[in-house]
Amino acid sequence: MSGTGENLDFDALRQAMQENYEQPEGPARNARAEVLLAEAEKLNIPLAVIEALGHQLKVYNYSSEKDRMFVPFARLLRMWDERPEDFDEYETHSLHWVFKWVSSGMVGQPHVPLASIEKWLGEMEHRYRLAGHSERAVRSTEFTVARSIGDLARAERAYTAWLAADRDSMADCHACELHDQGWWRAERGSDAEALELWRPVLAGEYTCAHEPHAVLASSLLPLLRLGRLDEARAHHLRGFRLVRPMESMRGAYADHVEFCALTGNEARALELLAERPAYFTDAGEPRSRMDFLAVVALLMDRLTSLGLGAQTVPGPAGRTWTAGELASHARVEALSLADRFDERNGTAYVSGRVRERMGQPPLVERLPLGVRATPTVAAPVRPAPAASADATADDGPDLAALLAEARRLSAALHPDSVAAWAAVAEAAGDEELTPRDRAELTDHEAMGLGPEGVELFARAAELYEAAGDPGEALAARARGAYVLALSGRTREALAAVSEPYERVLALFAEGGTGVPQAASVLVGRARILLQRVHEAAEVNGAGDGSEVLAAAETAARELLALAGPEAGNDVLVASRAAEAQAMLGELAAHAGDAERAAELLTRGSEAFVAAGLPWFAVEYEARLTGIARHLGDAEAAERAARAALEHGAAFLEPTGHAQLHLQLAEILGATGQFGPAADHALEASHWADEAGDGPTLGAWARHQLGGFLLRQDHWAEAAEVLESALPELSAQTHGDGAIVQTHWWLGDCLTELGEHREAAEHWLQAAEIARHWPEQRDHAMLAHLAAEALGHAELLPQAEQAYARAGDLWRSLGNVHGLIRSLRARAWLAVREEGSGLDTARELMGEAVRACEDEVPEDHEEREQLVAELAQTHRQFGDLVARSAPDDAEDELIYALFEEALAHVTLAVAGFLSLGEDALHSRTGAQLAAGWLEADLEHPDWAAARAREVLAAYAEGDGADETVVARRGEAERLLRATESSA
Repeated sequence: MSGTGENLDFDALRQAMQENYEQPEGPARNARAEVLLAEAEKLNIPLAVIEALGHQLKVYNYSSEKDRMFVPFARLLRMWDERPEDFDEYETHSLHWVFKWVSSGMVGQPHVPLASIEKWLGEMEHRYRLAGHSERAVRSTEFTVARSIGDLARAERAYTAWLAADRDSMADCHACELHDQGWWRAERGSDAEALELWRPVLAGEYTCAHEPHAVLASSLLPLLRLGRLDEARAHHLRGFRLVRPMESMRGAYADHVEFCALTGNEARALELLAERPAYFTDAGEPRSRMDFLAVVALLMDRLTSLGLGAQTVPGPAGRTWTAGELASHARVEALSLADRFDERNGTAYVSGRVRERMGQPPLVERLPLGVRATPTVAAPVRPAPAASADATADDGPDLAALLAEARRLSAALHPDSVAAWAAVAEAAGDEELTPRDRAELTDHEAMGLGPEGVELFARAAELYEAAGDPGEALAARARGAYVLALSGRTREALAAVSEPYERVLALFAEGGTGVPQAASVLVGRARILLQRVHEAAEVNGAGDGSEVLAAAETAARELLALAGPEAGNDVLVASRAAEAQAMLGELAAHAGDAERAAELLTRGSEAFVAAGLPWFAVEYEARLTGIARHLGDAEAAERAARAALEHGAAFLEPTGHAQLHLQLAEILGATGQFGPAADHALEASHWADEAGDGPTLGAWARHQLGGFLLRQDHWAEAAEVLESALPELSAQTHGDGAIVQTHWWLGDCLTELGEHREAAEHWLQAAEIARHWPEQRDHAMLAHLAAEALGHAELLPQAEQAYARAGDLWRSLGNVHGLIRSLRARAWLAVREEGSGLDTARELMGEAVRACEDEVPEDHEEREQLVAELAQTHRQFGDLVARSAPDDAEDELIYALFEEALAHVTLAVAGFLSLGEDALHSRTGAQLAAGWLEADLEHPDWAAARAREVLAAYAEGDGADETVVARRGEAERLLRATESSA
């Protein structure tokens, strides 16, 4: 942009204003507009001042300083009243257009009296009538005023009149009108009707500078209220991306914060607040500041209700805020602003609306978004089993009832049994329990401690002995030995279990204990031996025939022989038999027999489920999932993963949920089921965050989620998720391939969203990493993609450099197609340069032609591909030369360029013709291009012949094929053109 103090002429001023308007919204753009107005006033050209005032008014309107637009508008209006002839047609239209901004903008400024607003509304109606405009825009503005002050009856009347009036050049664009209409229907309780009105805007049929930004924000709560949660999530991710850089859209920004606060995404909401600290204090538009502060109060109250009132949160600059403090501050500020509006309006409507907004309850307990956010609330803990109904609030839990419940859960081998016995211990206090009660209580306390419970298992064994149950005492000792193995002390564990093993077998043979107790000892020994197999595999990959493996298999078969025949008589015995089957499956996997492993793991899992113990099946179903994937059996893998999720839903820790959801997502993604895969990757990212595994497992889940969204063409959502994943992906944890792929996908997304400069940055970052890989194809491809994006971003020197880099890489890889395409692209860049650009372009296109001609592949298919590449190069060469003719060039030069172009296009036709029907569309396209050149070169007969060849080629073509229809239509136009020139 031109600097301050330059004496700009009118054309330079216009260019500077256009450049300024393309800058991001905000104070810097506004300040520049003020400088440009001063420059305009130096020119002594009324229209220059009018245009500069209009520019200033626009940038103020689309900023946080809306209150400053009234002064330039008043000056413009005075200039119009004094000398309307100074306004050209565009500025006349603009002056009337901004009446809407001013009249509706006043209602958002509580210091502007209601009488003044009504006066301006009347002035607008009068001037529109004089100018011959429809009253549609007037009634729309009246509707905005009426709804804002709470005159709902008048708003409904104005709404009806607005829709009944004819659309003309003063009406808001379709997108903006539909936004306001839908907002009103939602406000009146018709969420479904609102969403139907918004559908064309959401589908991209109608857009403008601030739509669908505002519609996406307004749709969030209606979608939540209708239970359309997936759409709500998508609209948040897509919409926030659009709103984020728009300083003037504080109200829409607040809608996104509100959405997060009402869906269990408080952490995300805090991150949004942190991005826009100025929104707390920017005073240029009091209405949107009031809305923003009301949402801040809602969020802070939510945090306080979760016990986080003392947490530090983002707030107004100048001090540190806790959630509790900011809740009070925001509420006071929001209500103070509301009171000012109500005092001006003579109603209590605005205050009531603000209180209602601040007091909303959550609409959804948990709606995962898939983007990274630091949890503000710990993962929910599964409650301990409820006390018996016999317990009373006055007397506390009944010990006998708690004991009965604990024994019931223990007998069912339920995961809650440990918590139930903990409740018994708390209720018992110092009360004397029987040795048997104390033994079971101690045994379960040890189970809850894991590797730290060795000594308690020994104490439980003593208590079982005292209670007259030697078999259960031996089982407790075996459990203690197993937890030694879990802490890495497998040799010590094996020694510790040997005596209980020998004694329980002897005791069982004598009839001194039952199958459940004997099986409990045998399963403990088998687990220890299996743990040794795992350790050996980590060290040296123990395989089939190893001594460790054989010992574990013998132990598992011994357990199965004991428990299998009795499995139908006792739940515990059934669980031991099922575990023996599963152990044999694991051992088969270690031995390299994946098919046998899958069969045995399936048997074990099914046995657990049949015994009513589905929670024990989860571990083995998860392992079965991996084995089935290894075997290439996607259906079995999916089935096992779904079963694991179903059976473990109520009992898994967050990390387990994350791992299983991610496994299933990867299975579904590998079979092309990207929608369901994205759903499970989303769940995986949520559970990983809940588990505190966001930087590791969560980042990988977000990486996968972004890829699945991208494959469904959900570009904006994918970009949000991938950008969220990228900071936490690391080469050490996830591999540099994941980082490259994330950058690559982001480049794809941003290209589709029109953000070409940003796409190029991601592709270049990925290329820099891939530069160090032994295989350089990805490096070349990424450099090529970055070059394309840089070209679209009008960064031509950088694009040329990237294409040259890609071409060198393609050449080193022996990839002639990549080399040729990079040369062609460089030629197109060169022709856009002034001076010798065409000469450079010719050289590059010539080099591309030679690269095609010099390559002589032996394979027939490869030769045909090269013929097609050569034909395409000639076609582009011809197009490039023809388009390079300057508009003001002499006829002689134009004819020379067209002759040169025709020669290349004729070669292209011949090349495509040699490829037969496979290149039909390419051939006819080249024929028509040649025909138009021949027509311009005054060879109508030749051009007509080309057109007839195309029509003959499609004589029996598919009338539904768009290319066929287009080619026929163009050929007929060419024929008519030749006839008229004959």
